Amino acid sequence: MIKIALIVGSTRPQRFADVPARWIAQGAAARPDLRLETLDLRDYALPFYREPMSPLASNGVYTDAAAEAWRRKIGEFDGYIATVAEYNHGPTAVLKNALDSAFYEWNRKPIAFVGYGGAGGVRAIEHLRGVAVELQMAPIKAEVNIGMEPFIGMLMQGKAPDDYEHLAKARETMFDQLAWWGNALKAARESLAEAA
Repeated sequence: MIKIALIVGSTRPQRFADVPARWIAQGAAARPDLRLETLDLRDYALPFYREPMSPLASNGVYTDAAAEAWRRKIGEFDGYIATVAEYNHGPTAVLKNALDSAFYEWNRKPIAFVGYGGAGGVRAIEHLRGVAVELQMAPIKAEVNIGMEPFIGMLMQGKAPDDYEHLAKARETMFDQLAWWGNALKAARESLAEAA
């Protein structure tokens, strides 16, 4: 079993992120191969990145106590899922900042994305894929994209994510790929640690 962090990537008061976050957590609870913990960025008062040097120069240690606590928490997991709101064709500043507030802890671990908005968050996710690669993560191919029609259905018509068959299938495919990559990369990390 691998341990996965679900990062809720929006902190707005009236955010939609809670809907897909609950749905992802419910789906993960039914799987014997994943143990998921939700990390809500509202609960982490991360300063916007202001470190005096790169984490490469500081051996990954952060001077700010909140960032240091965040990076230690992130290090507990074998992989990640992030909810992704799309603002101006990009991800939220708080999510990007959360990624910047750790470095080595992300390395050699998979990340999956659950996007929402007009185009299902695809443009924001594309930005984050590049960031993930720079952090030496493995962004998996499968993602969940809650486009405009289901977004409005959930927001204004009382519908649930499971009312959309394509979303339910996408979630399961995402879990399957995340579990495969999570287990493969965990075994590789353990092998490297034993050889060191």
